[in-house]
Amino acid sequence: MFSDGQIRKVIPSHLQSECYLIEIHLPQENLQGMTALFPPRSSKEPESQSGLQFHFCSGLIDALPQDVACRFLQNMTFSRVRKGERIITQGEQGNNFYFILKGRCVLTQEKNDMLFEIDQRGQGDILGEMALFDEEIRGADVYAQTNTDLVSMGREQFEGLSQEYPDLRNFLSEVIAHRLSGSKVLADRKIGKYIVTERIANGGSGLIFKGNHVLLNMPVAVKMLKHELAMHQDFLGAFRNEANIVAQLNHPNIIKVYDTEELYQTVFIIMEYLDGVPLKHMLRSMKLSLSRIVDFTLQICLGLEYAHKKGIIHQDINPQNIFILTDGQVKIFDFGLACFRGCVDTNFLFPGTLSYISPEQIRGNPVDERTDIYSLGITVYEMIAGRVPFTGDDVGDLINAHLQKDIPDIRSTIHDVAEELHTFLRKATRKEPSARYQNISEILGELLPLAEQLGVRAQFED
Repeated sequence: MFSDGQIRKVIPSHLQSECYLIEIHLPQENLQGMTALFPPRSSKEPESQSGLQFHFCSGLIDALPQDVACRFLQNMTFSRVRKGERIITQGEQGNNFYFILKGRCVLTQEKNDMLFEIDQRGQGDILGEMALFDEEIRGADVYAQTNTDLVSMGREQFEGLSQEYPDLRNFLSEVIAHRLSGSKVLADRKIGKYIVTERIANGGSGLIFKGNHVLLNMPVAVKMLKHELAMHQDFLGAFRNEANIVAQLNHPNIIKVYDTEELYQTVFIIMEYLDGVPLKHMLRSMKLSLSRIVDFTLQICLGLEYAHKKGIIHQDINPQNIFILTDGQVKIFDFGLACFRGCVDTNFLFPGTLSYISPEQIRGNPVDERTDIYSLGITVYEMIAGRVPFTGDDVGDLINAHLQKDIPDIRSTIHDVAEELHTFLRKATRKEPSARYQNISEILGELLPLAEQLGVRAQFED
């Protein structure tokens, strides 16, 4: 294996987005030797007397800013491998990982004195990626099926570079996501007692996968904290906090948490799999009927009432954190900001989503049931009007509105709002907690008669 090539330049490709042009400089004597062993694959292959050029594309670095991706690739080491040469040896301790610039490789595994081909990799694919996470023993041999061009980097060099460029840690999340959702090896897709089957969503703080319990064949959702956030104790603590808090809750209107696992330098939460859409998506595509608004509101109330009786305040009730199953059942999820009654934000950061945040959260005052009631009022306003009461891109204006302004009278635009809902909106969103409903039971007492008139039954069996 030759390793004398120096990566001279990496620039974004003008031919294809999320691709890069990599220019390799080679000493003249190495280039002559390589030309004999590696004749150009075609007349179109860019190869000069002083080096090589490669057009490199990989979905694994799509999540990186272009300048970080260029710096990352620029710091790798180039090598060329002859057809049939072994790149990685099963049973050895690994430190380097590789990107394939050109060529193909085969992964083989020896078990019970028998050799099995388990996968093939080609241009843009990664080899030896688990070296990024620990010093585990290599699980397979990797051979070059063709003359192959590679770039590589060691774990220590990557860790040092990620200190300089924190965004680079997103690469780790993409590597694990690719392994969990794309590997042909079943063991590669295992998280504790669960096998990941596919990637289904990409949230702000984590990646969501669908999976199954190995023995029970029970569908689950697997949420992985992004590595960039896992390196920060505040985010890591909030993620663990979400799992610990929701694990205490068992209610048909709250998502269930089954398990947690800490692997690959991050944390996974295993939850029940939900088949449906977030309420936010539903509000973007349709106008809700009065009966559905009342139904959803009551179900959210029942879930919150249960959590509040346990002393747990959600702190981030909004349509993105309310899930509507295909049968109409409501599930409250994303308890990442949840805390116990009376807690105070000591980091001077706004917990919650700004369009739905309560005045006491903005002020850094203790939170309680009435905090969730305020956010619920804003959420119900959006269910009726199709928009939040306070809009705009200026953070200061939004904060001031939550602190100083009453929500607009919804009847000025929606004339047929039921009196019970109109009363609920005005009282739930009062600026002073003492002026709001004091608990969810008071809201249920006000809305249940309307639900009976509409024939709405909000209880779901667990």
